[in-house]
Amino acid sequence: MLPFLAGIASTSADTLTYHAPPKPLPPQAVTADWPGFLGPQRNSICRETRLLKIWPRSGPSLVWELKKGRGYSAPAVVGNKLVFFHRVEDQERVICLESETGRHLWQYEYTTNYRDRFGYSNGPRATPLVDAQYVYTLGAEGKLYCLNLHTGEKIWNRDLFSQYKLKQEFFGIASTPLIEGDHLIINVGAPGGPCVVALNKHTGDPVWQSGREWGASYASPVAAQVHGERRLFVFTGGATNPPTGGLLCINPRNGLINWRFPWRSSSYESVNAACPVVFDNRVFISASYHTGSMLLGVKEDFSHQKLWTTKQLGTHFSTAIYKDGYLYGFDGRNEPDAALVCLDAKSGKQMWRLKAEWEEKYEYYGQQRQARYGPYRGALLMADGHFLCLGELGHLLWLDLSPTGHQILARTWLFAASQSWTPPVVSHGLLYVVQNDHDRINDQPPRLLCYDLRDHVEN
Repeated sequence: MLPFLAGIASTSADTLTYHAPPKPLPPQAVTADWPGFLGPQRNSICRETRLLKIWPRSGPSLVWELKKGRGYSAPAVVGNKLVFFHRVEDQERVICLESETGRHLWQYEYTTNYRDRFGYSNGPRATPLVDAQYVYTLGAEGKLYCLNLHTGEKIWNRDLFSQYKLKQEFFGIASTPLIEGDHLIINVGAPGGPCVVALNKHTGDPVWQSGREWGASYASPVAAQVHGERRLFVFTGGATNPPTGGLLCINPRNGLINWRFPWRSSSYESVNAACPVVFDNRVFISASYHTGSMLLGVKEDFSHQKLWTTKQLGTHFSTAIYKDGYLYGFDGRNEPDAALVCLDAKSGKQMWRLKAEWEEKYEYYGQQRQARYGPYRGALLMADGHFLCLGELGHLLWLDLSPTGHQILARTWLFAASQSWTPPVVSHGLLYVVQNDHDRINDQPPRLLCYDLRDHVEN
């Protein structure tokens, strides 16, 4: 342990343990920031190269770990700063750490009274969003903050519940806002409207509002270039009765809705939670609860057409990834029925379905045990030509996926903890994984973990 890092902690609730420095970045390695949910383009695609593909049974080397509070947020990483959002006792807390060491730089916190209706975590769900010198966070009960990235000073804040007269959703607010130009885009889903709002990212003042009929979902808005113009794609649909929701195509300049497409389970106890996937002037949406997937084409006049639907893939909360004409995602509402699926993006045809399982041996209270496990409803991240997968019980895998088949290149069990639903993050050769529940085999509390994923430097 480096002497200056020994015992560093912002408070006893954010206790840091430093293990070992990461390797130097390999020559010619491509690195990138990860400024918010699902990465720079909000598509779970990472452009980093020279990442470690082979590791021992124990997995990649642990650089540092931080005992965390409650919540499901992923970290955001820009340069040497990592911003993390969690709940400690009755405070929603934003912390900024040095990304390579975990050293505490600043924190900002405020009181929260959120209680989950179904007994899940009472912490924040939305991931921090970093834009230039600003950090934006949106808490589980709709408290929106803009902070200074370098100091943690509050720039402005808004209470969306009060401002838009919102009602508590099934699991609180979970949709991460989106920066588009000078606008901060939010799927507020106010009863009777607005559905989507744009705020001035510098001041928090309203710029435009759009839509009336559909409520807030758990999917985050996505922006993309379509026929040479920018458009927003917002997949709506949360706790409304009767259940309503679907995809909105919105002009980000003025909030004008080009078109709406209803896509939502007929079950009241359901939400739309996976982000839209935009490629080649087409938009893919998917939902669980017997809903399935749909591909829509966007025409040059910004109208739309339905290209295909399928029941073979219904993503619950993890977003599918598009690569070279094919879509890869986890189908299934529950752990036992989950499977990894490859679809032909042109036709919607299922190329293959993988229900991966393996025998895991472990020691529990002094007794040797064995059980079958799998990634279940995992989270995918495409990086360096392959796919990283974080399984929802704490397994980490490198996968080689193609339309002709699949192969597990490496596998390890990072922790034996359920609710590992937070997508992994890769930035500057380091892997960040969030453990949301207690590790029941190794008796480890919820943590934010940093692993060295840099490949060995060649001599």
